Amino acid sequence: MPTREANKAVVRRLVDEVLNGGDLDVIDELYAPGVADEARAWIGPFRSSFPDVYMETVDLIAEGDQVVGRFRCSATHTGDWLGHAPTGRRFDDVDEVNIYRVHGGRIVDTWNLEDNLSRLTQLGLPL
Repeated sequence: MPTREANKAVVRRLVDEVLNGGDLDVIDELYAPGVADEARAWIGPFRSSFPDVYMETVDLIAEGDQVVGRFRCSATHTGDWLGHAPTGRRFDDVDEVNIYRVHGGRIVDTWNLEDNLSRLTQLGLPL
């Protein structure tokens, strides 16, 4: 499999198995050892706050060792998040863009941009 497609496959597994599927054990397979704990530190609490989270992959573009993903995120707020008690409300289609750097079949760096303003607004939480 060409490197670009292999790198995109790593990101697809992250979305399908970890973010959507909730299998946090897969993090160790997908992330380099130096960043796996960091990934677990944000993914675990986010999934606890939004256990039904669903990330729809809109675009996945690979160039060199980077994969850029554009996603739409939807979920129900059933656990504490950013100091906010659960509202039971749902947010839908919140835009996210992530850039992953992949080396040796593992994610070594991640940069992301999320529309948390839309997420907070849809959940009825203060800005």
